[in-house]
Amino acid sequence: MERDAYTIRLARSADLDFLAEIETDAFVTLRQVLGVEDEGRTVPRDKLQHSLDAKLLLVAVDDLDQPFAFLAAAELDGAIYVVEIDVMQRWQRKGVGRRLMQAIIETAQTRGASGITLTTDRHVPFNAPFYASLGFQALDERQMPAGLFETLKFEIDHGADPERRVAMAPWF
Repeated sequence: MERDAYTIRLARSADLDFLAEIETDAFVTLRQVLGVEDEGRTVPRDKLQHSLDAKLLLVAVDDLDQPFAFLAAAELDGAIYVVEIDVMQRWQRKGVGRRLMQAIIETAQTRGASGITLTTDRHVPFNAPFYASLGFQALDERQMPAGLFETLKFEIDHGADPERRVAMAPWF
């Protein structure tokens, strides 16, 4: 088998046990880039279960079917909202995040969603600039549906830097 071969698939219930570890490992890279001491937080299991139940939880698995990356999404405002995407450090910079994003974009189009939305850091290269390379554009308040606006406001109200935080989307 090809070195670093992997598959993107819908998550299964058993995969939930691995996602916090993936998220924690991936956060190390963000922590280094931002120069923060924060240990980060993981997506609550009930939110991951909701994504799983909605068939909006994707995992990247190695040749032993072991998850090493995931994308959790939810329906919001008629679009698919990316709740979280994480790739373990060993697998970063190999196109895994791009393939996960392409898979959720295809899912959204198949479901007839109006687009893909997310909130992210405006300046970290593997955040907003990465999403821009996939066709995402920063949204101002007038362009944001109510649920996305409230999500961004909640993040800022709970400590996110309003100068760094941005909502993005490609609309279909």
